[in-house]
Amino acid sequence: MLNLPQTEYRDRQENDWVLLKKLAVYAGHHQRLLIISIVLLLPLAIAGAVQPILIGQAISLVLGEETAGFLQGMSVDLGLKLLAIILFFTIIARLALQGFQGYLVQKIGQKMTAEIRDDLFSHVLALSMRFFDRTPVGRLITRLTSDVDALGEVFSTGAVGILSDLFSLLVMTVIMFLLQWQLALMLVLMMIPVSALIVFFQKQYRQANYQAREELSHLNSQLQENLVGIAVVQLFRREKFNSELFRVTNQKYIDEVDRTIFYDSAVSATLEWISLIAVAGVLYLGGQFVLGGKLDFGTLSAFILYAQRLFEPLRQFAEKFTAIQAGFTAIERISDVLNEPIEVNDPSAINRRFMPAYAENSQRLGEIVFDHVSFAYKPDEYVIKDLNFTIKPGEKVALVGPTGAGKSSIIRLLCRLYEVTAGNIFIDGINVKDLPQTELRRHIGVILQDSFLFSGDVISNISLGESYAMSAIQEAAEITNVASFIEDLPQGYYTQLRERGANLSSGQKQLLAFARVAIRDPKILVLDEATASLDVGTEATIQKALDELLENRTAIIIAHRLSTIKNVDRILVLKRGQLVEVGSHEQLLEQDGIYAGLYKLQLLGN
Repeated sequence: MLNLPQTEYRDRQENDWVLLKKLAVYAGHHQRLLIISIVLLLPLAIAGAVQPILIGQAISLVLGEETAGFLQGMSVDLGLKLLAIILFFTIIARLALQGFQGYLVQKIGQKMTAEIRDDLFSHVLALSMRFFDRTPVGRLITRLTSDVDALGEVFSTGAVGILSDLFSLLVMTVIMFLLQWQLALMLVLMMIPVSALIVFFQKQYRQANYQAREELSHLNSQLQENLVGIAVVQLFRREKFNSELFRVTNQKYIDEVDRTIFYDSAVSATLEWISLIAVAGVLYLGGQFVLGGKLDFGTLSAFILYAQRLFEPLRQFAEKFTAIQAGFTAIERISDVLNEPIEVNDPSAINRRFMPAYAENSQRLGEIVFDHVSFAYKPDEYVIKDLNFTIKPGEKVALVGPTGAGKSSIIRLLCRLYEVTAGNIFIDGINVKDLPQTELRRHIGVILQDSFLFSGDVISNISLGESYAMSAIQEAAEITNVASFIEDLPQGYYTQLRERGANLSSGQKQLLAFARVAIRDPKILVLDEATASLDVGTEATIQKALDELLENRTAIIIAHRLSTIKNVDRILVLKRGQLVEVGSHEQLLEQDGIYAGLYKLQLLGN
């Protein structure tokens, strides 16, 4: 069971006002609707509070007791009709005002929820890859869905609703004291211990709710992991094992939810018993006053109704406070994501410098310099150490080395998916930190071993949201020799692809990745095992297109099949993040070092 340390939980409670201020920023975007909904609280409270008085006056009228001034001199029949009409109008007015106010509050809540979800999604997309390395996708999905919904409930059913209940309590308390202060004082005094008990149960609910949401995050993470890896689960017959793991996590979630239900139910049960005791107290004390001639029966009847109604706002207050507690938990969890610093930032407008144009700087087209670059995913665990090399414009360079040598990390740093820990990276003499990310990545085309496809048609997966003419898309497909494959699809370029391109083979998905890069005409081309998922025939078909793509471009090629990089200009051999050998294929074979050893091993394997 997940247990939140008491000191940490206490700190969270102390920050409730800070959390409310964060929510108030979004509420402030809808000031007009918010003011209207709050103004309606007063007539709502008055309409509800006068109803017991009207009923009490009707009883007094029937019994011949003293009544209000406007009923003086009226017959019983006429007075009852007048009271019935007034009561009817208060009921209609209250229903109409409640409906309208409820609509406004829900509207504001939904607008706020949408704004928060938009801001959260935009912030998540701006975070660096380092954040996603340590955060399970299922947890992020929980933040964006159920946590945001719970946060919306804070306002739509909580905050304004609590104000409404407080207004009702205040108006009823004032009217009761005006009618008979002893009975009013007794009811008010009974509310003090009840309120203390509610606060206690709500604190327990808050802690249980936080833990329940943490368990829900674990549950979603497991679900997402199993669905994405369903092929491995079935191939290795892990269905029973994974189902048991899921059952254990699900049971932990149920246990925490049961705790929240217990504390929520305890509040309702406590209020139910206290309201009955309050009615009994009013009957006893009020009965003594009636027998002593200090109170008429009509006023006692009104107080009996007040005793029942007084605890109804308190019950609703407790229920809405429960929603607020759940919302506070959601705000905490969402704030954790929103407060996550954006590690990779664009330069300020003053320092912004753009990539030089082709014509203006043709002599230094696509030059890459790694200047004493070091990088660590975790503190003091460096995967790249003091790396120095220069790739000249138009040069084709291969990165070679055993697994974990830092090859893919170099590509991620070049594309600025991560920030370097030390040193600098320059493209055409400009530090990548001085380039807007959009501008930087526009000039770097990356083809990975496993290319990701989105749901949608082939056209949208090549253009990726940019406005390319259909002729340009077809031309990119022709250049990369994938046009025939696309035209063989059921609807050609308009064929709908399922999630992650599930209706295409791995090779077909990779072919679309080549067209996706070709249409952008990048200065620098990065191939990270780009042809590894292609069969021999398809690879031969696309090799010619690849040669055309590589022409007049700087290229970085990562390939484990060393036979595919024989013709590059230089080969950089890496080991444990350091550059240990540099040279052409023939030069490295003559050195008889790490590269020569790897090449001979592959030949032996073949």
